[in-house]
Amino acid sequence: MTTPKLKTIVYRVNVEFGDCDPAQIVWFPNFFRWIDAASRHFFVSCGVPSWQETSKTRGLIGTPLVDTQASFIRTASYGDVLEIHTSISEWRGKSFVQTYRVMRGEEEIMRCNEVRIFAAQKEGGGIRALPIPEDIKALCS
Repeated sequence: MTTPKLKTIVYRVNVEFGDCDPAQIVWFPNFFRWIDAASRHFFVSCGVPSWQETSKTRGLIGTPLVDTQASFIRTASYGDVLEIHTSISEWRGKSFVQTYRVMRGEEEIMRCNEVRIFAAQKEGGGIRALPIPEDIKALCS
C-alpha cells in the first residue's frame, strides 16, 4: 500500500543574532514562534483567507494550539537559514495534526507535531471548536 503524498509548504527563517542565547544557540521558544508563523503561512499558501476575513464571514477566528510534541535533533545558530516544512498529517472531526520538519539544508534540526482546532468565539467569552470546514480541508490536502 502506498502512502499518499502530503501537501507540504516551506517557510524560510533567517536566524538572527538576537534569536540566540549567550552560547549562540537558537533559544528554543523561537522555534515555536517560527512554527506558529509557518502554520499560518501554510494556510495562506493553500488559499485560505486571513483569519480576520474568516472571522467576519464564517465566525472562524483561527486555529489555536491544543497540544504539541517536539524533538530537538541539532542546534542552530545565527546566520543559519532554516526551512520549516509544514503539512497536515491527519484530519479529525474538530481537530487536525499539523506536522513540521525544521531543516538546515539536508540536516533535520527539529520535528514537531501540533494538534490544532478551528475555533469560534463562544457567546459570553472563550472559544469553541468547529467541525473541520470541508472547503479548507480540500484546499490544504
